[in-house]
Amino acid sequence: MKLGPATLAILALISAGPAVAADELSLILDWFVNPDHAPIMVAKERGYFRDAGLEVEIIAPADPNDPPKLVAAGRADVAISYQPQLHIQIDQALPLVRIGTLVATPLNSLVVLADGPIRAVPDLKGRKVGFSVGGFEDALLKAMLAQHGLGLDAVELVNVNFALSPALLSGQVDAVIGAFRNFELNQLEIEGRPGRAFFPEEHGVPPYDELIFVANGGGLDDPRLPRFLDAIEAGTLFLVNHPQESFDLFVKNHPELDDELNRRAWSDTLPRFALRPAALDTARYARFAAFLERQGLIETPPPVERYAVELAR
Repeated sequence: MKLGPATLAILALISAGPAVAADELSLILDWFVNPDHAPIMVAKERGYFRDAGLEVEIIAPADPNDPPKLVAAGRADVAISYQPQLHIQIDQALPLVRIGTLVATPLNSLVVLADGPIRAVPDLKGRKVGFSVGGFEDALLKAMLAQHGLGLDAVELVNVNFALSPALLSGQVDAVIGAFRNFELNQLEIEGRPGRAFFPEEHGVPPYDELIFVANGGGLDDPRLPRFLDAIEAGTLFLVNHPQESFDLFVKNHPELDDELNRRAWSDTLPRFALRPAALDTARYARFAAFLERQGLIETPPPVERYAVELAR
C-alpha cells in the first residue's frame, strides 16, 4: 500500500516521540564577562551546550568572592575559580573539587613601567609595590624576591585595591603584583605607557592553572558535568580554529566589549586556554600545594584526588 504525504508526516512525528527537555545547569563566572570566558561564550553561541543536552545559565557574580562559596553551599552547579584559591579553600574545609580547566597558564604577573628604573626583580629593593588582594599576591612576590636573595621587607607594600594600572601610571607605586598579563599590559600600552612584566613562573613560583571549573565534591557523579566539559572543549577548539569568527560571536551579545582593550586581550588569551579542559595534571597540583604550604598559606595539603579529579566520560 502506498502512503500519502500526510500519512508519512504523521508517522514521522510519532516515531520522533516527545521532545526531551535539556538539563539545566548553572555556571557562576569569576567576574563580569570578558575574553577569559571565550570558550564558554562560543559554546553557548555555537549551540554546543544544547547539543550536549544542557541549558546553561551563565551568571556574573555581584562579588567575585562568592562563586566557589555558592557551589560549596549547593546554590550553583559549577563555578569558575582559581587554582591557588582552591588550595586555600580546601584548607578551609570547603567541599569543592576541580573538575576542569579554563585557562591553563598563570595570568598573574609583576608589572612595572617599561620606561622606569626597574629593569630586573632585584631593582625593586626599596620600592613601593601595589597589590589588590592580600595573602596570595604577597606570597607570589615573596617567592619572586627570594629567588634574588631579597625578603618581603625589601619593599613597601601598598594596597591600591583594584586600581593597579592607575596606581602605576600616577606614580603612587613603582610596581604592581597581581596584574593580569593579558589585560593590564594592554591597558598600559593603550595609555601610551608600555609596561614590563616579570612572570612568577619564571621567578621561583611553580606553574599553575589560572582559571578552573569547580563543583561540589558531593555531586561528582552528576552526568551533566562531563557533558558540560565536552561542550567547553568543542567551544575551545572552534575558538582556536576560528578566532575572528569567535570574537564576533563573543561581542554579539556584549557589544560594550568590542573595543581595543578586549580585542587585544582576546588575542593574548587565546593560546592560554586548556585544549583538553577535563584533563588533570596531578603533579602540577601537588607541586603548587607544596609551594603554598612552604609559604605558610595552607597546612599539610590532602592528596590531590580529594580536591581535583578527571571525570569519567
